[in-house]
Amino acid sequence: MTLPMLFIVILLLISLVFNGLGTIGLHRFPDVYTRLHAATKCTTFGTIFITFTVIAYSTRQYILTDEAKFLNMAIHTLIALAALLLTNPTGAHAIARAAHKMGIKPKKAVRDDLEEADLQKKKEVD
Repeated sequence: MTLPMLFIVILLLISLVFNGLGTIGLHRFPDVYTRLHAATKCTTFGTIFITFTVIAYSTRQYILTDEAKFLNMAIHTLIALAALLLTNPTGAHAIARAAHKMGIKPKKAVRDDLEEADLQKKKEVD
């Protein structure tokens, strides 16, 4: 196995580990907030590493074959990565905020800043 292919396999394995940890966290954590954290954090890093894998592979293939389709694949992968990095945290925040507004409490929470802010807003209105 050549050094570039070894690098590609290592990136792929790192991606699989992160995605696997996200799956375990999604099933094992007690409430929506920690599950959401596990799912978004791990799958974001897993997807980052899988896109690095695709970019490394397509760059290697472009160097070996000089076919433009591999360069095109790398560019499209970078665009997909940028979209993921913008939408994944935003979506997770929106879901967590909606869960909090619905009254779903975190398990074993020591301090809930959003609840304190909501109480202050209610006091200001009254």
